[in-house]
Amino acid sequence: MTSRTGNGKTVVFIGAAALLTLLLIGHTRIPDIGGLGVAVDTAAPWLGALIPVLAVLAVLCRCPAGAVAALVPLMAWAYLFGSWWAPGPPSRTVPASQSVRVVSQNLFAANTSPVATARALAATNADIIAVQELGGTNREAVLRILDEDYRYHDELGTVGLWSRYPISDTSAVDVGVDWHRGLRTRIATPQGELVVYVVHLPSIRPGDTATRNNGLSILSRALSKESADRVVVVGDFNTAGTDRHWSGFAPGYRDNHSGAGFTWPASFPMARLDHILGRGVTVTDPSVLSVPGPDHRAVSAVIGLG
Repeated sequence: MTSRTGNGKTVVFIGAAALLTLLLIGHTRIPDIGGLGVAVDTAAPWLGALIPVLAVLAVLCRCPAGAVAALVPLMAWAYLFGSWWAPGPPSRTVPASQSVRVVSQNLFAANTSPVATARALAATNADIIAVQELGGTNREAVLRILDEDYRYHDELGTVGLWSRYPISDTSAVDVGVDWHRGLRTRIATPQGELVVYVVHLPSIRPGDTATRNNGLSILSRALSKESADRVVVVGDFNTAGTDRHWSGFAPGYRDNHSGAGFTWPASFPMARLDHILGRGVTVTDPSVLSVPGPDHRAVSAVIGLG
């Protein structure tokens, strides 16, 4: 009886380790029924938290084979996500005279501290500040404060941009919704022209990932057709880097960030929904900033134009 019990424990723990490993490596193959697949994609890095639980339970149940089996999902997790925390090669330093710093922030429509938010963004001393969810109670305060420090400003719908350098030819960008949540503009930097997109993709709702997916597809096609040599795309993409639709998004545009770079929710970030993408430029010194008021953290990077 004891032998059968031991064998049963072994089967259970090995089966659990195998299932966890399959979830880690194959999460993008889970059918996206009611948003389940995309939800698992977003949560994939956090599945690693189940590995020590599995190992400890195996030890407590006196199942050494189960504890050893936990090494398999651990290796899978390390292969997929370990590089986020492992020290990488030093990034090429871009001289300040050949670069601009960009900050992007979802302001949060229900922001109760817009003045503090705007002041914190101005304090970053970025050359370009992009915002999403500009409107309602936060619009007046943000405009008033950022206009003091930035000579050039443009906005369309609920997205806006402030720049130390002249802006021209601002136009709307389709992200799959019926109101303006995207813009494209040209910025005349001292190093030459830079085309900047500010976007806010549709949110994922329970049972509805199709709207977000459609917005991603529309934007991806537009970016693929972009003729400018140097392009930066910033904003709230409502898409985690582990999302099944992210790997094929906008080929040729690089997303560079350090560590996990989680941005949402601001109080305890669990997913990176905000990104800074570049094509024809170098994206260095990426960081995530905690700004009072919004429900997202801000993202920042240095854009090398030399």
